[in-house]
Amino acid sequence: MENNDRTLKELATLDTYELKSGLIHLLPKFHGLVGEDPYKHLKEFHVVCSTMRLQGIPEDYIKMKAFPFSLDGAAKDWLNLQLVLFNT
Repeated sequence: MENNDRTLKELATLDTYELKSGLIHLLPKFHGLVGEDPYKHLKEFHVVCSTMRLQGIPEDYIKMKAFPFSLDGAAKDWLNLQLVLFNT
């Protein structure tokens, strides 16, 4: 049974898992375009990440590592902008 009581800091410091390029290519892409449905993207992202489960690696950790790879174009620019704005 996986421990869901880990903090974001603990999840972010796990360095025991490397995303494979084949798994990254399976991720749905969200570009941030007007006609795109972000909720549909998140549902598809969740489905793909739930298939990447490895023993001892929490699903939340996999999602945190994989999410930036699911963004492209304006959505990726937004993510990078947020990192710059909140970097202290």
